[in-house]
Amino acid sequence: MIEERETLLEFPCDFPIKVFGLANAEFESVAYTIVRKHVSELAENAIAMRYSKDSKYLALTIVVKVSSQAQLDAIYSELSAHKAILMAL
Repeated sequence: MIEERETLLEFPCDFPIKVFGLANAEFESVAYTIVRKHVSELAENAIAMRYSKDSKYLALTIVVKVSSQAQLDAIYSELSAHKAILMAL
């Protein structure tokens, strides 16, 4: 039996996920692929990009509609485990 942990979020909800990595095509592709694996649809304006001052790093903010804490945990777990992702918040 899977036990749901307590959360302050009310599901379903829109949730912004921030993902950081080196500014290259692999990072962007990996981040999008992982998120799309867990979330079937993304709104047209769901993704915002911001480069670091020297353009070495890229921060993506991806707003996803999640239906449970388990879904959100799965997204973060997979993002955090990939070598191309430096950080996921």
